[in-house]
Amino acid sequence: MNYGLCNLSIVPLRSEASDRSEMISQVLYGELFEIIEFTKKWSLIRLSYDTYEGWIDNKQFVSISETDYNTLNNQTKQYSSNLVDIVTTNSNELLPISLGSNTNVSDFLKHSFEGEILTGVLTKSSLIETAELYLNSPYLWGGKTPFGIDCSGFTQMVYKMNGYQLLRDASQQATQGEVLSFIEESEPGDLAFFDNEEGAITHVGIIMKNNRIIHAHGKVRIDHLDHSGIFNTEKNIHTHKLRVIKRIV
Repeated sequence: MNYGLCNLSIVPLRSEASDRSEMISQVLYGELFEIIEFTKKWSLIRLSYDTYEGWIDNKQFVSISETDYNTLNNQTKQYSSNLVDIVTTNSNELLPISLGSNTNVSDFLKHSFEGEILTGVLTKSSLIETAELYLNSPYLWGGKTPFGIDCSGFTQMVYKMNGYQLLRDASQQATQGEVLSFIEESEPGDLAFFDNEEGAITHVGIIMKNNRIIHAHGKVRIDHLDHSGIFNTEKNIHTHKLRVIKRIV
């Protein structure tokens, strides 16, 4: 098995080995992965954090040994906590990195990072503080950054930076945690999941105080949550149908 490390800020993860292929997720600075298949221009990878698989351009990562992969993977993660930060490379060039990048690889890459970090397992109340950092981030299918993010990328990144692990897609995240019977049982930081007309779970958001929810829909926004689902006060309609509430933490 071969291994890799993302040494750039934000790299697209694609469903097929083509620049024209759908972006299904993103690989952020410091993320580690296994290389499942290697071709001349593309590699099929499996991310170490959530085992998500997709194709990445060979020019957009560095190969590392199994020993280095295991060493880095076992280190306590340190996530950048500002919307944008700067890493200085070993050639004294500046590399911008996004909120939630794993900076504990900087020494390995001979990079210098002096920004603020989040590390370890934080309290459940800190989930909302982190979530609000993403407010007004535009919706982007497959996105994981404040410059474009999808609903499950948003929930995953918020939980990740606070030391809790979520899978990548909303339908996968819905398999985790404990089911709550009523909204009244929920606490800030719990997850609410929503389904489409076919009954498939297609959306997720983070519950806040006072029957509110923060989620990525057009942008990361705060709306009202009731027993029917998400109520958009601007449009005066329900935009998502509630399926289940889960407690992860």
